Amino acid sequence: MATEDVDPRFVDLDAWSLASAMEAMWEGQLAAVAAVGGALPAITAATNAATEALGDRGRLIYVGAGTSGRVAVQDGAELPPTFAWPPERLHFIIAGGDGALIASVEGAEDDVAAAVKQIDDVRLSPHDVVIAVAASGTTPFTVAALRQAGTYGIVTIGIANNPGTALLTSAKYPVLVETGQELIAGSTRMKAGTAQKVVLNLISTGIMLRLGRVFHGMMVNMQTTNAKLKHRAEVMIARIAGCGQAEAASALEQTEGDIKVATPVVLGYDKAKAERILASHNGNLRRVLADLADGRGK
Repeated sequence: MATEDVDPRFVDLDAWSLASAMEAMWEGQLAAVAAVGGALPAITAATNAATEALGDRGRLIYVGAGTSGRVAVQDGAELPPTFAWPPERLHFIIAGGDGALIASVEGAEDDVAAAVKQIDDVRLSPHDVVIAVAASGTTPFTVAALRQAGTYGIVTIGIANNPGTALLTSAKYPVLVETGQELIAGSTRMKAGTAQKVVLNLISTGIMLRLGRVFHGMMVNMQTTNAKLKHRAEVMIARIAGCGQAEAASALEQTEGDIKVATPVVLGYDKAKAERILASHNGNLRRVLADLADGRGK
């Protein structure tokens, strides 16, 4: 596997000047990001399938081990505060459990039985989506979890950095990002990990775009949990509704920090009516505002 091979260009990396080594590592990161470009069709197909499956009740379930597991958790953990993705619709299956996020758990990535059990324990529904990540594409825990998820007939996405591997052949939607040899053989926290982070960001953000959790390039489902975010929300509402920040702040107060509901409130609707209008459009603010502009939302 390329990710495990020694790159002959860097066999003496430890003897280079630090400046030269830093430049080489930086160039490796650029190459990792560039490698994602060739996978965009597969990433788009996976995102479309995930969006259709999830709807308003499906769960996103991330699976991984080691570096890949930590990268997956980072992506998923940011969805509730950024897009108000319900925590109950988010699940992580990580080799070695939560402790493996900050320390190595020996042998965990080989525990196939644990992977199968954890998938079964989640009680998958047809609306759930499993995203499994493994740089090698062969990690036993991750492959077993994905295969077991596949027996439920759900959308399964496999992300790997080596071609023709078990994770990719087991996934309904395989995503291969060939990052090649690492500057330090097997250190997939570098190029492979960077590429995985990009792919996961693209998939999860693409899902949120399609589900109407972004409007005019803004995080309109964002949770206003501190002063900075409250100010950001006020600015969002003012921009969208064309009102002053004081009006936006008042509407935000009336709607307990809900940016989407606050926007129709600023436009003259009471909270209950604003909530009904939003619900009738599945929370899609663009459609709500289009209907209000046409007079169909009265």
